[in-house]
Amino acid sequence: MDYTNLKVSDFGEKSLIKLIIKLSKEFQDIDFLLGDDAAILKINNTNLIASTDMLIQSQHFPKEMTYEQIGFKSVTVNVSDLAAMGSSPLGFLLSIAIPKETLLKDFIELIKGVLNACKYYNIPLVGGDTNEAGEIIISGTALGTSNSLPLKKSTFKTNDLICITNSIGLAGLGFYLLNKNIALELSKIAISKILKPIARIKEGKILKDYASSATDITDGLASELYEILNNNENNGILIYEEKLNISDEYKNLAKKCNKDYLDLVLNFGEDFELLFTISEENSIKLKNKLDFNIIGEINNSDKIEIKKINGKIEKIPQKGYEHLS
Repeated sequence: MDYTNLKVSDFGEKSLIKLIIKLSKEFQDIDFLLGDDAAILKINNTNLIASTDMLIQSQHFPKEMTYEQIGFKSVTVNVSDLAAMGSSPLGFLLSIAIPKETLLKDFIELIKGVLNACKYYNIPLVGGDTNEAGEIIISGTALGTSNSLPLKKSTFKTNDLICITNSIGLAGLGFYLLNKNIALELSKIAISKILKPIARIKEGKILKDYASSATDITDGLASELYEILNNNENNGILIYEEKLNISDEYKNLAKKCNKDYLDLVLNFGEDFELLFTISEENSIKLKNKLDFNIIGEINNSDKIEIKKINGKIEKIPQKGYEHLS
């Protein structure tokens, strides 16, 4: 392929990642895995799990976020990738660039947020770097271990059930409720979900013994469904709107924000819940160990579809948040 006149925007984030993986395989000859939620490196009798995410103030942090919440989220986004692999946290590295006019008290609050998150996830801050930039830029790296084979995105089997931990769509709703004075319990929960998301590290460890594949929901359910399908020939996905458990209260709040409730649930992301596949037999075994919702199944349709409440089956467009597009 001739790349001479192409821009990165012609590719978008996910295609660029695939390009990096392709080039890595051409230039490197070491035993590791690229292309999942985190890298897997086999070391002695265990697996080292490594994940890194870069967060930019103007793109990833709502202006309503406190500095403490910015710091906390910076850890969460990385730990969430460890959770998706069923990994045990080992250590966290923080590289941060900040404007030189940043108030010291704000910087201290941000670091306190990082340390509060590290304490919450039991993952020590073990190093990093600082630099100067025009806005806050944070690059975190989370390291974990997994003695058994980690969970991966696309190792499902036909007829597996598709499930999610807890519920999704709250972060998207919370984002649009930030500047609205609506004193409802669901509104408060949704706003807390966008301002201080929590990674499902405990759930991931449980799922490793039962699920066939898993990923975290950061870019939206629709986007993650396409990610787990990952060009598996002859496989498809059907989910059910009814099983997404979208309450009337949620629908009404979405309407107040002039947003389509199903679009928020499918495409906004930032939920940091786990999307996983599991056999029907294992789902029964898991019921007493974890709260989760079965929302669909893997089939042979070669399509990703949703069955609406009215009975109509529609294709789910490949949307969701993507950088450089």
